[in-house]
Amino acid sequence: MLSIRRLCRSFREGERVHRVLESLDAEIGAGERVAVMGRSGSGKSTLLNLVSGIDRADSGSVCVDGLEVTALGEPERTLFRRAHIGFVYQFFNLIPTLDVAENVRLVLELNGVRGRAALERSLAALAAVGLRARAHSAVDALSGGEQQRVAIARALVHAPKLLLADEPTGNLDDATAGEVLPALLGLTRERGTTLLMVTHDEALARAADRVLELREGRLHERSPAQQAAAR
Repeated sequence: MLSIRRLCRSFREGERVHRVLESLDAEIGAGERVAVMGRSGSGKSTLLNLVSGIDRADSGSVCVDGLEVTALGEPERTLFRRAHIGFVYQFFNLIPTLDVAENVRLVLELNGVRGRAALERSLAALAAVGLRARAHSAVDALSGGEQQRVAIARALVHAPKLLLADEPTGNLDDATAGEVLPALLGLTRERGTTLLMVTHDEALARAADRVLELREGRLHERSPAQQAAAR
């Protein structure tokens, strides 16, 4: 589902060039749930931005389901991202002027699904995360855990091939994170959605199929022994 080859990205800081990703390679199969861990500033969010086409690589390639995202221009990258990728962010990124169902439905409308079909699909997505009864609530009336479950419903409502999650439990306490994880992990497993998530949360990493550690610009797979020790 996701193939990354010799991906490079650097940023200029004054006179200094900071190399964030250096000939990074990765292969992620369809339906896999993969966690990427690493220290702050190691390039985890940069990697997600390159995979989705939000950012442009200096060199290398990213292919999603056989399509080379890095070869696309604008607006092709935007259209691809809108149709085939879902996002879950640390700070939810819900639109406060829209109610819960409208936040979820917006993704469908941007992809050309409107009217009753969009309403029914958005309500079904909310039911899947246990929030059908809050469909017409204001988003600022929800708890942090509920807002993140709305974000998960929004990310999955258009049946994306790939779900990218950037610190999805980073703004939640342990108890609330425990409520969100079944929605994130269970629904992606149930639907066969490939999940790539960056996290500092060991509990989330332990639930992944594989853990990759980002160090010195490259990904290193955590061995089964290391994974067992982390448990």
